[in-house]
Amino acid sequence: MLISEAIAQTAAPAASASSGLMSMLPLVLMFVVLYFVMIRPQMKRQKETRAMLEALTKGDEVVTQGGIIGKITKLGDAFVSIEVANGVELQLQRAAIIQVLPKGTYK
Repeated sequence: MLISEAIAQTAAPAASASSGLMSMLPLVLMFVVLYFVMIRPQMKRQKETRAMLEALTKGDEVVTQGGIIGKITKLGDAFVSIEVANGVELQLQRAAIIQVLPKGTYK
């Protein structure tokens, strides 16, 4: 009688540990899916944007966050001057540039 009670007591914690692990499995699975669906693509876009901003050169035709299209005339570490019309230049932060257009798009 005492032996069967002892076996029953030692078997219960093992079942409890495996059920605790199984209850954590959906949470871990959700984090893995979140990483591949949201976090990883966002990091890739940030890396591409950083590479695009570092590769800017004088004469590139760009689009700003405000939708202004112009040609780069001066480059600095943090600022860029773009010509939007003949004799009209705007000074912007590099981060305000969202796209580099193909050559000849802006005349």
